[in-house]
Amino acid sequence: MFPINSTNSIFSTFLVTGIPGLEAVHIWISIPFSAMFFITLVGNVTIITVIWREQTLHVPMYLFLVMLAASDLGLSLFTFPTMLRIFWLDARELTFSACFTQMFFIHTFQDFESAVILAMAFDRYVAIARPLHYSSILTNSVIAKIGLAIVIRAMVAQVPLPILLRRLCFCQSNILSHSYCLHPDILKLSCSNTKINSILGLFMVLSNMGLDFLLISLSYMLILKTVLNIASHGGRLKALNTCISHLCAVTLFFTPMICLSILYRAGPRLPKAIYVLMANMHFLIPPVMNPIVYVVKTKQIRNKIIKLFIKKGTEEY
Repeated sequence: MFPINSTNSIFSTFLVTGIPGLEAVHIWISIPFSAMFFITLVGNVTIITVIWREQTLHVPMYLFLVMLAASDLGLSLFTFPTMLRIFWLDARELTFSACFTQMFFIHTFQDFESAVILAMAFDRYVAIARPLHYSSILTNSVIAKIGLAIVIRAMVAQVPLPILLRRLCFCQSNILSHSYCLHPDILKLSCSNTKINSILGLFMVLSNMGLDFLLISLSYMLILKTVLNIASHGGRLKALNTCISHLCAVTLFFTPMICLSILYRAGPRLPKAIYVLMANMHFLIPPVMNPIVYVVKTKQIRNKIIKLFIKKGTEEY
């Protein structure tokens, strides 16, 4: 998808890395990662299927949840398989084109998920602050436009990155620090001037995920202000309870990323495996945990899933 003119590069491929220092037990490490991949696929596909089939769930909160599940599926499909290839087969080589393509989709789905979480924060604010106008503000047409805007923003933001990488020369090393291709990781291997790439990459992170996090924080400040104005204690608890699942999604997505950024820039020097594991937490844990959290905390989805499986079991019987 993103070919490169590698005539000035010593290497023609990149080598992705497993978990440093634990190469001897990669086959055992693959067991929990395989289980996580299975849970991710089953959990997110189940959520999408149940909401798609049940007309009563075609409301803003659950339509945004479908988008979140889709972004989690996309992120996992471009990260888990590469990791499992390393653990099972010690297959570490990726061509430049394959690496740039993987990088593009990982960062695109990363931006997509960040924007969906922001949209879900807006949904919670409208539901709590303007409950009587909720259905008239967040119509299916508005949700479709929000979804389209999220997709366009995520793709447009990431298209320049692999294109600009094509002009770089790679002659220092070809060993990446992670089990998949990430933009900052690839830049560190270049022996060309990467100033433009670095500035653009940082700008995209701050203008997309950084801005999303600030707007999510603002949404919850407004939500908290609205909740404190509710007269009854029970009413306040009920309003806050509707935000718990979303707050878990925010925490799972942004906390590892913020911690990793702090450690890289201001924290103590830790073993390389710690940085790799934290990066894996950012990319791999949300797709696994989001469906679990939403199924456990959302009674409507839980009941529909049980109903779906009971119905299938009855038909087979």
